[in-house]
Amino acid sequence: MFTGIVQGVARVASIEAREGLHTLHLNFPDGFDDELAIGASVSCDGVCLTVTERPAPRVATFDVMAQTLNLTTLGALKVGSGLNVERAAKEGVEIGGHPLSGHVDVSARIAEIRRPDNNHVIRFALPAPWMRYVFAKGYIGVNGCSLTVAEAQRERDGSGWFEVWLIPETLRMTTFGDKVVGDAIHIEIERSTQVVVDTVRDALDEKLGPLLPVLEAIARERGIDITQLALTKS
Repeated sequence: MFTGIVQGVARVASIEAREGLHTLHLNFPDGFDDELAIGASVSCDGVCLTVTERPAPRVATFDVMAQTLNLTTLGALKVGSGLNVERAAKEGVEIGGHPLSGHVDVSARIAEIRRPDNNHVIRFALPAPWMRYVFAKGYIGVNGCSLTVAEAQRERDGSGWFEVWLIPETLRMTTFGDKVVGDAIHIEIERSTQVVVDTVRDALDEKLGPLLPVLEAIARERGIDITQLALTKS
């Protein structure tokens, strides 16, 4: 488990690309790898990877299998690429963000970047059906960083967008300041929100049965999310 509080930026030192398997050699910031053992878990841009070798101080090796390469952006890394990194949480550690598993749900795209005074606002475009789990003021994991959703909007097809506001300290400790419009990022949905939304949808399905798809279609035409409406009324 991870806390979503990024501890620094690692850089790709080299990549061994084989069929169905990439081996990444990462350089860590000072102090990050203290007592980091083979077999330990590290969140790399929100993806939980296992240390396979420690060839030198501040360096660790990770194997990335085919499924992970297909589902994430790790297959597109190049030498020098930066990744947000966090060590696995220890028992009793303070959770400054929210619990993250290191299992990516989906990739999103950066749709817009704004830079008001002393702030950095990023808008992410998220495909259906994942927007149903994103609410303003809720938590979300973005490239391994626990962030608070400032605004969110769902479209009729179930897709949508959400925005986060980043302070200078977050930009200093992460790779977000280097991102540009169009970049792909990893999303991990906040699990308790997902459980609540799915439970509500299951309850509606039990009560409405075959009528639910019809009502959902009518609601989408009017820009209404039935699940969100049920959550609001409850």
